[in-house]
Amino acid sequence: MKKFRFSLETVLHYREQMLDAIKAEHAAALLKVREQEDVIEALVKQFNDVNNEYRQRKMSGMTIADAVGFDVMLRAQERKIQHENNILDTLKRDEEAKREKVREAKTDKATIEKIKETKYKQYQKAIEKSEEQFIDEFVSTKRIMAANS
Repeated sequence: MKKFRFSLETVLHYREQMLDAIKAEHAAALLKVREQEDVIEALVKQFNDVNNEYRQRKMSGMTIADAVGFDVMLRAQERKIQHENNILDTLKRDEEAKREKVREAKTDKATIEKIKETKYKQYQKAIEKSEEQFIDEFVSTKRIMAANS
């Protein structure tokens, strides 16, 4: 009997390539999210450092101009942190969309693999049936030849 050949093999390879590409995109999106989280963490640390310095100087006494300067600096930091948080939200939505694409690509690939598995089982059954038929014919021929002898 001929060798097993899955007619959708090229489709399966294409789905595997697509899955790999989408996984790479998802990994890049995750990296961007992590980097943005690091940026925000650094900004928050910087804000806390300035805020602590402001509190210490306020306790020891400072001019109104210095207090206004610290206030302006802290408000600017807050706006920058908010802006970076907005960017983070956008990156997280993008990452979530890529994760969903990965899930869909995995499902597509699994579907084709399941079809391949089913076709292979059918092929195996056909081989078994063919072998059984050959054995039956062989045994029948032997019996006929033995009866004729």
